[in-house]
Amino acid sequence: MIKGIGHLAFDVADMERSLHFYCGVLGFKKAFSIEDDQGNPWIEYIKVADGQFIELFYGGKQKPERPERPVGFSHLCLEVDSIEEIADHLKQNGVPLDVEPQQGKDLNWQCWARDPDGNRIEFMAMHPDSQQMKA
Repeated sequence: MIKGIGHLAFDVADMERSLHFYCGVLGFKKAFSIEDDQGNPWIEYIKVADGQFIELFYGGKQKPERPERPVGFSHLCLEVDSIEEIADHLKQNGVPLDVEPQQGKDLNWQCWARDPDGNRIEFMAMHPDSQQMKA
C-alpha cells in the first residue's frame, strides 16, 4: 500500500534564504516550482533523493513560540556518510550546531542544527550495529 515518504513540507519566511540553506549549504537540487492559480510563486520542490522531496511554501508569516515537548512534528533527520564532515561543512557555512557530533543510544552518530526558520534537523551517520540497520 504505502511505498515510502514522498516529501516533507515547510512554510518559509524567506524563500531565498531557505533555498540557499537547502540547496547552497546542504547541496540538494531545486527540482521544480509550482505557481498558484494567479500565477504567483507557491511551492519550490527540493530533491533529496529519487522520489524524495522537501516542499518549501512561500508566505510563512509567523513562527509561533515553541512550547517544550509539543505534540506533533519534532525534527527532520538526514542521513549522512560522515558526521564529522557534515558538522565541519555546516560550521564553515555559518550554520551553528545545536548539538556537536555525538554517539546516540542507538549507536548512530548525530549532530543537530536548524534551518533558517528554526526547524530542527538531525544529521545522522548510521552505525552498522545500530537498531535501524538490524531492523
